[in-house]
Amino acid sequence: MDRSERRIAEAPKDLARRQVTQAPVDAGLEVAIKLRRADFELDVDLRLPAGGITVLFGASGSGKTSLLRCVAGLERGSGRVVLGSTVWQDDDRGVFVPTWARKLGYVFQEASLFEHLNVRENLEYGVRRVGRIEARTALAEALKLLGIEHLVARNASSLSGGERQRVAIARALATEPSILLLDEPLASLDPGRRREILPWLEALHKALRIPVLYVTHTMEELTRLADHVVLMHSGTAQASGALGSIFASPAAALFLGGEAGAILEGTVMALDSECHLYAIGLGADVFWIGVQGLQIGSRVRLHINASDVSLSLSEPVLSTIQNKVHGRIETIVDDRNPAYLIAEVRCADQPLLARISRRARAHLCLAVGTPVWCLVKAAALSGR
Repeated sequence: MDRSERRIAEAPKDLARRQVTQAPVDAGLEVAIKLRRADFELDVDLRLPAGGITVLFGASGSGKTSLLRCVAGLERGSGRVVLGSTVWQDDDRGVFVPTWARKLGYVFQEASLFEHLNVRENLEYGVRRVGRIEARTALAEALKLLGIEHLVARNASSLSGGERQRVAIARALATEPSILLLDEPLASLDPGRRREILPWLEALHKALRIPVLYVTHTMEELTRLADHVVLMHSGTAQASGALGSIFASPAAALFLGGEAGAILEGTVMALDSECHLYAIGLGADVFWIGVQGLQIGSRVRLHINASDVSLSLSEPVLSTIQNKVHGRIETIVDDRNPAYLIAEVRCADQPLLARISRRARAHLCLAVGTPVWCLVKAAALSGR
């Protein structure tokens, strides 16, 4: 374990009992922090939700992990950090609560397990640190939630990367934190292990009543897990808001570049078993997607990339593109590539983004207010 991990795990026994009052579950997180280094400056002022998963998203070096470490008290910037009614830092009042006294769970990129202990002993460490009977109930629930009950007798050194991270998350939850901080927990995993653990994180997302702050630079993790998103760039928050509203913004499309697109939530309505396609109800519209193993009536999340949306002035009748919705152009803005534009189209129940060429815009005389048909070439399932 490195120094940061020890500061979280090894609180003095006589002081560990003096826990900071747990924040109420209906209270959010306030982070107004400046952190200056020789070649980098973090400067954020955020109000984040009390529940669900907030994803800090951006390229490496954008300040995501620095922000997370400031929330944990592992980095000391200047400003204010408040979770609900619990003040962890307020420089104006001379308040700074050390990491070990902040009621949080922290999971690093590499699962920080004690290699000489088995899984049960690693998990018991977290229970002993809390020193409350209720922690054992929390641990039992975490074991079941993360599907690792069968691993408790295994040595930590024998676990796969995905199993190690699930154990690390369970250990963090056993401390009954008021917030869970996840610093790129899948970054060290290969694609197969990443796909293995993502469903468990989705289950975690639905079950937890505490806020989760999740750092990633991977679009798949963002679109599958996030309720709220903070777009980070050069130490500042470029945008902060609900996932759907942020992704529907043409300004965010400029930030995201080729990964821009709308995030839509719908319900699995039916299965066409002959064509192996599921019908996804999106308000008044229906999209067909070729994904296996969905349950009728379940809720799913679709990521529709702006590059997979074409616009037409008339309804296509003879076309291989089966997903089509009618709408009206709300805005048209520049794309990163000067040859293209991003058009936001407001359909009956949701917005879509389309990447169009300047030549196509001129040829079709597209403008704000123009009624169009959106033809969706591919609707990727990004969460369920």
